[in-house]
Amino acid sequence: MRFDAALKGRSTDQTLTRGREPKGSLYPGGNIMIDLSTNYLGLKLKNPIVASASPLTEKLENFARLEEAGAAAIVMHSLMEEQIEAESENIDNALEFGANSYAEATSYLPDMQKYHIGPERYLELLHKGKQSVNIPVIASLNGRSPGGWVRYAELMEEAGADALELNIFDIPTDTALSADELETRYCNLVRAIRKSVRVPIAVKLGPYFTSFANFARKLAESGADGVVIFNRFYQPDFDLEEMEVTPNLVLSSPHELRLRLHWAAILYHQVECYIAITGGVHDASDVLKCMMAGAHVSMMTSALLKYGIEHIGVVLAGIETWMEEHEYVSIRQMRGSMSLVNIEEPTAFLRGNYLKTLGSYTWREGGAALTTF
Repeated sequence: MRFDAALKGRSTDQTLTRGREPKGSLYPGGNIMIDLSTNYLGLKLKNPIVASASPLTEKLENFARLEEAGAAAIVMHSLMEEQIEAESENIDNALEFGANSYAEATSYLPDMQKYHIGPERYLELLHKGKQSVNIPVIASLNGRSPGGWVRYAELMEEAGADALELNIFDIPTDTALSADELETRYCNLVRAIRKSVRVPIAVKLGPYFTSFANFARKLAESGADGVVIFNRFYQPDFDLEEMEVTPNLVLSSPHELRLRLHWAAILYHQVECYIAITGGVHDASDVLKCMMAGAHVSMMTSALLKYGIEHIGVVLAGIETWMEEHEYVSIRQMRGSMSLVNIEEPTAFLRGNYLKTLGSYTWREGGAALTTF
């Protein structure tokens, strides 16, 4: 399913810059009916909050809880091709060890019923999770080989996924690999999966591309229905005592949202694909900013892990309160109002804002505020 033509033209959002509807002008009795609905990947959602991939979506009982709390869609945790390969290697090693043992020592052989080789557990959770809720369930895939990407994507579609999120978590370390070659590899991957499945495809990306806007356009042309910005590359730390590289998982903070807002505002109406923002979305104001930048949905993980699944309801209530106070009647009305193509001074997103930003900083010396630039 390709990008909705109704969302392509700038005329769709003329009300964004032409002013807002006056309170009570659309509904009898002066009551405003707030419309939080949106469209993402061709899926009609009741609001713009999507529960993104996290440990919460690894448990079946949480699917219904997320829906009840107000989530408009659920992105499952990623199926990692390396984990499947590791499980297969472990069972092979165990069987080989048992084969070299005494015949009567059957306890050396692994209990095959306890091993879950392949993606069966994930696909079963996807199937059951889809049956347990009335909201879209999006499967997340992190492949390793071209064949693995396509094979597991097909299995996810068969299991009932409403859409696929391709979680391309790849750190290029080969100095011989050029940026163009890397982008071509990604686009070829999207083309291959697009040929194999009919459900919508979103690509979850990191921000580290030479020309991100151009790359996003290439992905859309290759068959991606949407982009998810941005993947959080978990950066390791150094243990100086043990002299080891150690993992360091830190939940996102609201300040991380700025980079996402910046690029969503640039991509809006310049790239024909759906836009999802993930990373740094914690409260109602964050969701509203995402919509005004031009995103179709805001994805939440860290806030739900920190405050609980019920936090979705708090955020939704905050969104409605703000919209009533500022006389907005729908999410569609505000979407893209702060984007590059709609603001009066687009230099805010470009080089022209660089000196202004630097000049806005002040520091204190001896109690006096000094402008440094």
